[in-house]
Amino acid sequence: MITVYEHDSLYLHKGNQRLRDDELLSLQLFYREKNFPYYSLVYNGVRFCEYVGVIRVGKLTIEILPKADRQHNETHWRELLIDMLKSSVFPETRAPSTAQLSLKPNSILDHYFELFIAEVEQLTHNGLVKKYRKIEQNSTTLKGKLLFPKHIAVNPVHQERFYVSQQTYDHSHLLNKILLKALRMLNRSRLHPSLSSRLANLMLNFPDLADIKVSEDTFSGISYDRKNAGYQKAIDIARLLLLNYHPDLNSGSRDVLALLFNMNVLWERFVLKSLQRYRPDIYMVRGQTNRNFWRTETGYTRTMRPDILIGSDEKPLCLLDTKWKNVKDSVASDDDLRQMYAYSRYHNGAKICLIYPGESYQLFKGVFMDEIDNHTVSNQECGVLKIKLLNGRSSGQQELAYQVMSLLGFEPRKKTDPEIIRDFSDPLI
Repeated sequence: MITVYEHDSLYLHKGNQRLRDDELLSLQLFYREKNFPYYSLVYNGVRFCEYVGVIRVGKLTIEILPKADRQHNETHWRELLIDMLKSSVFPETRAPSTAQLSLKPNSILDHYFELFIAEVEQLTHNGLVKKYRKIEQNSTTLKGKLLFPKHIAVNPVHQERFYVSQQTYDHSHLLNKILLKALRMLNRSRLHPSLSSRLANLMLNFPDLADIKVSEDTFSGISYDRKNAGYQKAIDIARLLLLNYHPDLNSGSRDVLALLFNMNVLWERFVLKSLQRYRPDIYMVRGQTNRNFWRTETGYTRTMRPDILIGSDEKPLCLLDTKWKNVKDSVASDDDLRQMYAYSRYHNGAKICLIYPGESYQLFKGVFMDEIDNHTVSNQECGVLKIKLLNGRSSGQQELAYQVMSLLGFEPRKKTDPEIIRDFSDPLI
């Protein structure tokens, strides 16, 4: 496995870690010039962007880790990335939970693989769902509805047969076919030895079903009810794996599986989920609340969307915008500050703050200059808050929420209070 950091490069003939010719060719074939966000092509190599996660090309696994400073090692950033993904991306599991997984993997791929295998094992243990489906077949018994026109066409000689339409009750339905396709995909991959044996056992006991082609439309049409609700977590993981899997149809030696996440989006969701999970009862925390700020004569409007809004009693109290970048002290970029200035104009009275990753929790206070007299300051503050990145999913989130609320001047929830889980889609009240 090769481990790099966001914005690093890999080459054929230079660097401590090098690509082989066939590996570079696979990455070049996977690359699409138009709107391809994961990496760019350079001479005899690739340069990664702000996407983190893992790419598996044939037998090679490339792990792309985030990095906001130069003081921590690979283990720190790998554990932090996994904690952030567990908090923001991983679906909540039934049994076992992500905290109870037995494998101690070296890659985020192993987490997904074990999580999926554990979910399917639980489904098979409880009994896979069966459904009624209609089939048409040539039968030696008259069972079901006789399709007379097809019977005449198919059986002009064999009058002892009947072409019928009938219902059957079995495992052959879309949800089971998706799971089996994902299991077959894992069977083509290199797995941890403990996962290989579990996968082999699943493949042996899973019904043999017809293969299907999957796309985004396949998953958008799925609906869940009381009978198949247990499938949702496994299907969510299967969707992520299958839609990001690009098989080599010729030999299978250059299959590509890319599970990559925009670090800016991941950072925003991690901070948001941490504040939502450990906020005091008196506050409501929401993500990306729209507000119109420009309109044409034809009625077309543009909106602004702060990343995080903290409010109470139907009033926004604080607007936060997260930025995944390494800044020195309190020096924010001009573009970031101009964005926050626009937020302050349209949310008069609310606190405004930029949030960056840092080596400790620090709040640098600042104010916007007066619009009329540019030599004096206004009463509108805009702070720069740096957040220390701690490993440990629950403890890191709890400390983040406690420190952010405290530094912003809000009453934080006590660290000894029990965890409160809510529906985060609730409107601001």
